[in-house]
Amino acid sequence: MALSWKERVFMALLGTATASGLTVLVLILVEATNILLPADTKFGIVLDAGSSHTSLFVYQWPADKEKDTGLVSQALACQVEGPGISSYTSDPTQAGESLKGCLEEALALIPENQYRGTPLFLGATAGMRLLSQKNSSQAGDILAAVSGVLGQSPLDFWGAEVLAGQDEGAFAWITINYVLGRLVKYSSGEWIQPAEGTLVGALDMGGASTQISFLPRGPILDESTRATLRLYGTDYSIYTHSYLCFGRDQMLNRLLAALVQVSPGALLRHPCYLSGFQTTLPLASLYESPCVHMAAQLGLTQNLTVEGTGNPGACLAAIRELFNFSSCEGSGDCAFNGVYQPPVQGQFYVEDSYPGQERWLRDYCASSLYILTLLEAFGFSEETWANIEFQKQAGGTEIGWTLGYMLNLTGMIPAEAPAQWRAQSYGVWVAGVVFVVLTLTAILGAAAVQLLWVQD
Repeated sequence: MALSWKERVFMALLGTATASGLTVLVLILVEATNILLPADTKFGIVLDAGSSHTSLFVYQWPADKEKDTGLVSQALACQVEGPGISSYTSDPTQAGESLKGCLEEALALIPENQYRGTPLFLGATAGMRLLSQKNSSQAGDILAAVSGVLGQSPLDFWGAEVLAGQDEGAFAWITINYVLGRLVKYSSGEWIQPAEGTLVGALDMGGASTQISFLPRGPILDESTRATLRLYGTDYSIYTHSYLCFGRDQMLNRLLAALVQVSPGALLRHPCYLSGFQTTLPLASLYESPCVHMAAQLGLTQNLTVEGTGNPGACLAAIRELFNFSSCEGSGDCAFNGVYQPPVQGQFYVEDSYPGQERWLRDYCASSLYILTLLEAFGFSEETWANIEFQKQAGGTEIGWTLGYMLNLTGMIPAEAPAQWRAQSYGVWVAGVVFVVLTLTAILGAAAVQLLWVQD
């Protein structure tokens, strides 16, 4: 029986739709290739609660990390208003309140849908280490106050704790070597690791402590001074030591207390102050720090008048009395105070923490002579001064322990594989679109013929 013209048209349209549909399916399954989409950006926040001030840093890195460590860059640096958190012993809640301004700046930078996946950490350094020694209850109250504020944020709060001095030194070493491209760098279209001999040492002086960290030539004989790190697929074993009470502010306190001990009286002549300079301060403040071990020679309610004499020789002699060099006599691998240290080698970077602050002018003489004495104690000499550079930033990033901490932290976060999608070349994509249109047209035409057929 012969088909009618409507039946022939319907069958032709149906066949065309079937063939076009099969062609589109073949193009999708056969010609598709895998492509990698750009990785998402991750964020992390670290607060550096130092002895004299607190700073907040926001870091960012791609989710598909290089060799299990994030390629981290600094996205924000915010200086918290007010003193260091260890100063809020009389009102701990204010320690937490002081952080809110910088925290709001950080939240404005990070996309809201990434809040819960953004780690937030506060590390307190030597100021809180000293307070913990002096009054552990007060230190605990302050940490609880800052934890309360940070824990209420929509971020993933990892905690607030007092950072060990060794960790502070090790993380500072990571930071400077990272920003200088000594751990990993981009070359010829790929990330590579430079030769080990290019690594530099780190010298960091804060208000209450100072740290030295470097990779020595020989073995590290004292395990308590060794820090083992794994970064970008490579293990590092470095020497690091932190000297509590040898930070700038605590050194000045100890120096003044030592001068008072030698010459008790209401008037003190200070060899490190400029001649003619005079100031008055409460005597009790000298003996509040655990770094000052001597007893007060005068009533603590008295004020002390300090008058400068401008005597560099006497100033240097007084500063050297703060060090115990005799404990290292006859020992080659010793710095001062009986602390083991292998010989320094290579280039070193020192964090410049007090640039352009006029309120420190009176102490510049003492500070410079102290730094000179400290570097000599570490084993530097006139022949190796050129190996030391003083920096506040490198590569647009603040030099300190926080970036090193974030680099180490991102090594603990599981790496995410980049998302894969199926995609076609442009020509195949155009052909696919044409056949999809043809399939739809044939289906609609067949439906129209069927509809007209029923009406007839």
